[in-house]
This record gives sequence, C-alpha cells and structure tokens, in this order.
Amino acid sequence: MRLYDVALVLRSATTSIQKEKLLETVKKWLGEAKVAKVEEWGKKKLSYPIKKENEGYYVILSVESGTGLKGDFEKRLLMEEAILRHLVLRKD
Repeated sequence: MRLYDVALVLRSATTSIQKEKLLETVKKWLGEAKVAKVEEWGKKKLSYPIKKENEGYYVILSVESGTGLKGDFEKRLLMEEAILRHLVLRKD
C-alpha cells in the first residue's frame, strides 16, 4: 500500500459549497485510491501572489493507493481553475 499526501491551495474566494464539490471531484479523479483523511488548514496569506491572489485556502488529503495514482491526476489538477497550486508527495 502506497501512501500519498496531496496538498492543494484553492482560491480564497471559493465558497464552502464549491470547496466540497471540488474535493468530491478530486476524489473521483483518484479512482480506486482511498482518501484516508482530509485536513482543512483554512485561509492563509501566500508568500507571493499566485494568479493575482494574495490568500489561499489550504487542504491536505491523505491518500492510500495499492497501485499508485493515475497518470492524468496531476494534469487534471493543473486544469482546474479553482486550484492555485498543488503538491503530491509519496510518503515512505
């Protein structure tokens, strides 16, 4: 079983309903991988502006996968406009 952390920085203007929909979409993109835990760190000031945003909403997903993450998962994260930045870390 492989463990991953997926860190997402969302636009600060997204509503709680939009955040929930986005997180459900991200979970669908993971496919067979299981999301063990979702940590919402809340709004934080960014070190530098990203896409003209000075604040971002941080969310950390702990993911368990037997086969690894799908190859197009990161491409889909890049295509989503509500996600300012992402980071996928494999934990060993």
